[in-house]
Amino acid sequence: MSLVDILAAAETGENTLTARVPDTWMQGRTAYGGLSAALALEAAIRSQPDLPPLRSAQIAFVGPLAGEVTVETRLLRRGRTAAYIEANVFGDGTLGLKALFVFMTALESAIDYADAARPDAPAPEEAAPAMANPDPKFFTGNLEYRHALPIEERHTPDFMRWVRLKAREGLHPMVELMAIGDALPPAAMALFEKPGPISSMTWMLNVLTAEPVTRDGWWLSRSTADLVRDGSSSQVMQMWDADRQPVVTGMQSVAIFV
Repeated sequence: MSLVDILAAAETGENTLTARVPDTWMQGRTAYGGLSAALALEAAIRSQPDLPPLRSAQIAFVGPLAGEVTVETRLLRRGRTAAYIEANVFGDGTLGLKALFVFMTALESAIDYADAARPDAPAPEEAAPAMANPDPKFFTGNLEYRHALPIEERHTPDFMRWVRLKAREGLHPMVELMAIGDALPPAAMALFEKPGPISSMTWMLNVLTAEPVTRDGWWLSRSTADLVRDGSSSQVMQMWDADRQPVVTGMQSVAIFV
């Protein structure tokens, strides 16, 4: 069951959205964080008419989510240029995810600056396929991955891969980005000597374009750990379109249980 199917079957109430997380979107005992965040964003978009583009999101992964989940949204403020919407995702009446979304119109400004650096990566059409988790219930079965780093660099805390949803037709472009923005393993896992449990704690991201588009659904995603210590990892996250134009920047905190 794709994200497209999940959202098509979701029920929208007054400031609520109720959906069912299939077994094929799980990540251990909880739903894949990108899916949970995408459901929260979809609920926020449905809750208010004519929202400007999403510009920023702050997400806390509070607890596990599975099966039927309900998103409750609340408009915190809507002014002439920006709208702030809170979204809480509940499973069995227990809070599993808390999000704050900021939507903002483009403003005329004399300032126009962008970091011109682009990652040195092969085009998605030329990149080698990357293996997904063999467990049919693991969320990666809903995505396609291709390597974007030389093989000798894949054992450093720096992951970069091309990622796309297998089914994405009709998705809101921001919801699509949210669904794949957390699709890479935490970069700290490259340092593991043996497999061990991890858990994303918080995720902050800024969207750098009002209309994200790409070629054939491919987005270049990178996660780089800058500190792994005392069971906690801090990582910087970036995304580009198929032409390697910047689309998203962010940070994430990850708990490490090894």
